[in-house]
Amino acid sequence: MKLRALIFLWCGLACLWPLASLAADVQATLDRNRVELGETVTLNLRANGSGMAAAPDLSALSHDFAVLGSSSNTSVSIINGQRSAQVTVGVALRPLHTGTLRIPALSFAGGTTAPLDLDVTQADNGAAAAGQKDVFLEATVDPAKAYVGQQLVYTVRLFFATDLTSGSLEDPQVTGVDFRRLGGEINYQAERGGRRYNVIERRYAATPQREGRVQIPSVAFQGESVNMANPDAFFGNGTPVSAASPAVDIDVSPAPAQAAKGAWLPARALTLTLDGGPAHGDLHVGEPLNLVMNLQATGLPYEALPALSLPALQGATVYPDKPVNGTKVDGQWLVGQRQQSFAVVPNRAGTLTIPETTLTWWNVAENHAETARIPAHTYTVLPGAGAPASSAPSVPQANAAPDAAAAVQPSASVVEGGWWRTLALISFGLWLLSLLAWFLWRRRAKPASVVPSTNDAKGSAARLRAAFLAQARGSDAAAQARALLDWARAERPSLQNLGELAAALSATQQREAIEALQRKRYAGADEPGLGDRLAAAFKDGFVWQSPPEATDASPLPPLYPFKLR
Repeated sequence: MKLRALIFLWCGLACLWPLASLAADVQATLDRNRVELGETVTLNLRANGSGMAAAPDLSALSHDFAVLGSSSNTSVSIINGQRSAQVTVGVALRPLHTGTLRIPALSFAGGTTAPLDLDVTQADNGAAAAGQKDVFLEATVDPAKAYVGQQLVYTVRLFFATDLTSGSLEDPQVTGVDFRRLGGEINYQAERGGRRYNVIERRYAATPQREGRVQIPSVAFQGESVNMANPDAFFGNGTPVSAASPAVDIDVSPAPAQAAKGAWLPARALTLTLDGGPAHGDLHVGEPLNLVMNLQATGLPYEALPALSLPALQGATVYPDKPVNGTKVDGQWLVGQRQQSFAVVPNRAGTLTIPETTLTWWNVAENHAETARIPAHTYTVLPGAGAPASSAPSVPQANAAPDAAAAVQPSASVVEGGWWRTLALISFGLWLLSLLAWFLWRRRAKPASVVPSTNDAKGSAARLRAAFLAQARGSDAAAQARALLDWARAERPSLQNLGELAAALSATQQREAIEALQRKRYAGADEPGLGDRLAAAFKDGFVWQSPPEATDASPLPPLYPFKLR
């Protein structure tokens, strides 16, 4: 029994010994011992005699390398009845700096690899331009000298003369420089050193935020290429490829001393306009004048542009609308735009002047200051449509009768000729017509000149008051304004708009409520609790200003300036 046990133990040890020896048989190799900065190198870890192996610990490489990824492959072979297995783990590494970099010993598959050395040199841009590389990057900036806040164009081009199955290109990142992509990628072909390359080009808007010398470091490309002449290419066995662009320097100058003390606007072009105005040439009290101010700058995003506004105007109220801002891409330049709409509501007749607006900016294309200008606009403001004129025409007085009599007194020759009877009949007929016209005018004007006092008028005003209070509880500013004006016209029929109504009231609370209603109606302003304000202000009726003293003078001239004989 002891002999049989010893035989089984010896057989077991004999079986385990090859596995133990194979587990310790590990090695590490590099596909190249010399690379340029920006290129990748593959570290291959191999273990014989194990079908499975745990992933190696690569944390020791983080100081000198960027670990881009790994892949594993297991191969099994049977030779003369003997089975052998090999596990290979490939690790793609990108050196972080130049010099002789040490890959330390790594634990893998129960064994330890030997350390390796890798020589990393600075990238040879001349070799790339001579067409000696399959994949390389170029980077340029235009212009190389700029002001703080001026947009530059940073361009990265990827050249490749091999079949790429995958790849990623980094975006530039620099402290103190703002980068924005300009459109999509551009694909074309180019020739370098007599060799044809496919090119992928990216453009960025680079805006330096501080003065001095700024360096844009290299950006890296990582990908995989395949040789289509190799049959294994159809099974996804690609070769890692990489490239790095050269670093680019920018000289950034501060704003020039002769620049304006206001907003610093370094742009290639800038326009400032004010559009809108009455189609008929004149304005009326209470009717809004809609204006649109536009500011557009090439080479600046809209965030760098100042906000637009109009100054306080004499004789009018300005209601700004919500601004419309945005930045678009025009070729290789950013185009920022600000748009602001205004509703200008005149509140008195006369002349309304919108003063001149200017904006100073710096033309970076010609390197000097310029001023964008909106000229002053002057408008004539008429009373509200249908409103009485502000000043009545002069009326002939009684003492003017002698002059008028002298003007139309028939000549002595006509009387002596016997025509006085015909003239008297014509004059009498005209007098009768004038008397009839005066009587009809008095009948038509009497209801408009007297405050309604009948039960019907009171009932109509009460119904309109109730309709307004019902509308005040809603949120439709136009309906509220219409109901309030209808109610007011029941008491003052000559009112044409809310501006005239506010001018005719003496209560501050009522005028302020109308002002808030106008802001919501014309400028779309958010007026919380407006309905409650309107209802509270007008619940007891209108508080009118004291009417001017009435005169007893007749509005009609004398019917006939002389007496009949």
